[in-house]
Amino acid sequence: MPVYPGDPGVRIRPALTVAQDGVAVMALEIGSHAGTHVDAPCHTVPGGRTVEGLTWDELCGDTLVLGLAGLAPGEPISAARLAPLLPGTDAQTPARLLLATGWDRHWRDGLLRARHPFLTGEAAAMLWDRGIRLLGVDMLSPDPTGLAGEPDLPAHAAFLGGDGIIVENLVGLDALRPAGAAPRADWSARLRLEVHPLPLAGGDGAPARVLAWPTSGGTR
Repeated sequence: MPVYPGDPGVRIRPALTVAQDGVAVMALEIGSHAGTHVDAPCHTVPGGRTVEGLTWDELCGDTLVLGLAGLAPGEPISAARLAPLLPGTDAQTPARLLLATGWDRHWRDGLLRARHPFLTGEAAAMLWDRGIRLLGVDMLSPDPTGLAGEPDLPAHAAFLGGDGIIVENLVGLDALRPAGAAPRADWSARLRLEVHPLPLAGGDGAPARVLAWPTSGGTR
């Protein structure tokens, strides 16, 4: 299973079997940021909140999805690109936002997986200033991955530094594209989001089950 460069790998193996032990039990070895997962503030902020301190009101509720078409490998996502897709006022902007870049299709591609688009510092700050407190992406990170030198992680600084939440490695967000949206154009949609991380005591992050219901009804 792919993981963020340098993170622990994932290993799943039989520990007990019905044939030998009367029961089947799997042994799991997994990093706290493997697969679809939540970043808690303490992931980058010493003394920040841990996973079990995140509340349902933060993790669940009205959410905006922004679909970005035609992004190139390593392309910066600017505030100017996102602003036209946001509601007209801060009061109309939900506290949760997902970016649908389509990069989840490169999950198994060792060359493109880490060459995902990323938010500029200005874009991250703009989203935070608009009142967004949970940011979800269908990429390894909202910040650059694997660049020469240590990046300053502006999206992590804005959201985790402000005591917010990041959700990474989401899949299937393009299925939330509204009917009638042009296939090669940016789009936006509203939905009901639920993020269910493992409540690991003291956890800097945790694998999560993420569900979405379009506000018009139905399940995705």
